[in-house]
Amino acid sequence: MVCSLLILIVCVSAIADERTPVQGREAFGQPLAGLSTDELESFFRGRSLFRQSWVVAPAKDTLVGLGPLYNRISCASCHPKNGRGRAPENETERMQSMLVRLSVAGKDEHSAPKPHPIYGNQLNEEGVPGVPGEGIASIKWQEFEMALAAGTRVPMRKPLLSFYDLHYGPLDKVQTSMRVGSPVFGLGLLQSVAQTDLENFEKDVKSNGVKGKINWVWNAETQEIAVGRFGLKANNPSIRTQILDALIGDLGITSHLHPNENCMPLQVECLKAPSGNNPEFSDAQLADVEFYFLDVAAPARRNSDDPVVQKGETIFREIGCAQCHRETLHTEKNNQLPHLSELEIHPYTDLLIHDMGSGLADNREDFGASGRDWRTTPLWGIGLTQLISESQSYLHDGRARTLTEAILWHDGEAKISREKFAALSRVKRDAFETFLLSL
Repeated sequence: MVCSLLILIVCVSAIADERTPVQGREAFGQPLAGLSTDELESFFRGRSLFRQSWVVAPAKDTLVGLGPLYNRISCASCHPKNGRGRAPENETERMQSMLVRLSVAGKDEHSAPKPHPIYGNQLNEEGVPGVPGEGIASIKWQEFEMALAAGTRVPMRKPLLSFYDLHYGPLDKVQTSMRVGSPVFGLGLLQSVAQTDLENFEKDVKSNGVKGKINWVWNAETQEIAVGRFGLKANNPSIRTQILDALIGDLGITSHLHPNENCMPLQVECLKAPSGNNPEFSDAQLADVEFYFLDVAAPARRNSDDPVVQKGETIFREIGCAQCHRETLHTEKNNQLPHLSELEIHPYTDLLIHDMGSGLADNREDFGASGRDWRTTPLWGIGLTQLISESQSYLHDGRARTLTEAILWHDGEAKISREKFAALSRVKRDAFETFLLSL
């Protein structure tokens, strides 16, 4: 960006800020300040690719090659307006922004989950013409209540997963993990936090049984072990691999990293289906989508001067939440992307995985993550969830419909903090939630 002398000070100030002042329904889709004209063009090309729908081959459209098996027709389907997906409300509602991971016992040669021999590593509910979808996943909710101080009772729910219309046979001895779409802003900033910082977070002495560890994962693109940062179990090392894994898994789109269609050996109709381009997602398209995700800004905090917000922030720290949900991180020096370089950011995460107890466990190992481990969810932007997603759906499977529900599911390393939260007076709990809603 070329700055005139008149606005030089304003422009330089903006470059040093990871946040966007936009507060409406487009708050999660804004570019970082300081991008050049060419960079902004790449950003908006990437955003267009993220939002566009793919079509079935053969066709003359730009985005050709959907399937043969898939879940949705665009990236934005699971990440509406770059925000959270949600879980179905009942067992008759189909999953719209949610999917089910599949695996069997054991790990592959890189310690990743072993895919199911017939259905692969993800249930693809849809198929192109002539290719039956794999089946339907259904959620039934088990309702119960939990008690807080002063007699307050909170309605809770637990998902019970089942499958029907399985086209390729039974899902014998399958391990499952339900996942709603996660917010996709601020990823470039999280990728820019130095590995040494995460290693130091892991070594930090913490109280009340809190530990936290890096999930060391396999980077299929660089062919080396790397720090996992992305995904609900921090099982992906980079924005690039996250994009390419989602394309093949969710949309059935091939790339240089995944050159083969997402067909398992026994899925005969899938293997016979036509493909699009070779690959269907070009490196030029990848460059634009990667740049888009590198440079989507995080939303600015709101009402930070409000005394109630400040009181809630104090409580957040006092009961130990900030041990995992770290307010402040720093990006390392980056000569190639100076607008991501040496920034102070406020994502409220340590990017580590933590034992969250048996209640949230999916009992499915993922590299170094156990079935009880989950990555600390970044909290920035969480107060805009209902506005942007038009619903509230928290935790990995969307079971929590309120922030209070989400907190009460915390266990394992977070048990003591959860118990302290449950013991708070109503006034203090309200201040705590007001603080979260300001993020």
